[in-house]
Amino acid sequence: MRMIDLIEKKQHNQTLTEDEIKWMIEHYTSEDIPDYQMSAMAMAIYFNGMNNDERSALTMAMVESGDQIDLSPIEGVKVDKHSTGGVGDTTTLVLAPLVASVGVPVAKMSGRGLGHTGGTIDKLEAVPGFDVEVSQERFVELVNQNKVAVVGQSGNLTPADKKLYALRDVTSTVESIPLIASSIMSKKIAAGADAIVLDVKTGAGAFMKSVEQAKELAETMVNIGEAVGRNTMAVISDMSQPLGNAIGNGLEVKEAIDTLKGHGPEDLTELCLVLGSQMAYLGGVGSSLEEAREALEENLHNGKALDAFRTFIAAQGGDASVADDPDGVLPKAKHSQDVTAEETGKVSEIVADQIGIAAMMLGAGRETKESQIDLAAGLYMHKKIGDSVEKGEALVTLYSNKEISEDVISKVRENIKISEEATAPTLIHEIIQ
Repeated sequence: MRMIDLIEKKQHNQTLTEDEIKWMIEHYTSEDIPDYQMSAMAMAIYFNGMNNDERSALTMAMVESGDQIDLSPIEGVKVDKHSTGGVGDTTTLVLAPLVASVGVPVAKMSGRGLGHTGGTIDKLEAVPGFDVEVSQERFVELVNQNKVAVVGQSGNLTPADKKLYALRDVTSTVESIPLIASSIMSKKIAAGADAIVLDVKTGAGAFMKSVEQAKELAETMVNIGEAVGRNTMAVISDMSQPLGNAIGNGLEVKEAIDTLKGHGPEDLTELCLVLGSQMAYLGGVGSSLEEAREALEENLHNGKALDAFRTFIAAQGGDASVADDPDGVLPKAKHSQDVTAEETGKVSEIVADQIGIAAMMLGAGRETKESQIDLAAGLYMHKKIGDSVEKGEALVTLYSNKEISEDVISKVRENIKISEEATAPTLIHEIIQ
């Protein structure tokens, strides 16, 4: 087999066989195929796409390129959740204990963030003592004991995806549905999930700007999941404005705790219930999504979801009193400042990705892999799209341990628009089963 023949085949929009794809990924991972040939293949896929069989074969070839986590010692159906990313996306911090509280095991491997704020692992490290570096044996033990554990990604998972993603990033082939879908699904499958729930974002703060693009990606990933034997569901959710009110690591932990107490932001709570009901249903709770949701809602209000969070934090060495006194436990910023409305009206637009950049400028995220995160930094949004606001009223409060610059204030002010009329955006665009 020769790589040049496979490139020519895909250039002419012909179908690659499973064996051809497996050979290609194997030899690219072992560096027998040079980057310039894989770049040509990525560009051919970018323009000509792949059919369902090719996408599934590519996903599994990347899964098999490295380690695969064996979660079989964990009792029950292991359901994983993946979000395509956004601003203020606190869902994992709520979903992990919430779904665990109804008896479904959540064995979650998460990463660190590069961009607006930290990843789930960074956020959890805002809780003093919380340990994300747990052995595989201890990880399994924690999930069997408490139904939940969240740890940092370890081992040599999907090395082919890491190599291919880095290449796509510098060859303008990132925005390819088959390549995005196989990248995401290979990591979820290698991490040992029995079932997968996908939160595919759309809007200004998302990678997929249109609902149509998001739907195509969601359907592709669901098809891949089903084709390789994983029950898979997807939600297309809005990211035209930040999710919830808090953006920043410690701030988002506090918001997650509020949500687990039953009085979190309306949009964050609703999205967690939609995603959580899918996770719970796939995990065997109830005979319908409606019954699964009822069980979750009950635990949000009877204290069981918060109890599960408290147990989860304590089991991994964290200060469990954060569940009852987040303000006293989580890091506090030295500086805070309100950004106020310059006119009366309704909030008509919040440009999510630009607000995220403002949070990063405050110290909440990483501009490079070497950047240090300020776990207390971020911002809190007092108003969302559709809300009424009076001139001089606070739109956002900024938090940082460094002096808050006029550049950050201007960035926030420029990206929140006020008009005479405005309507809140639809949160859930579609559910794909």
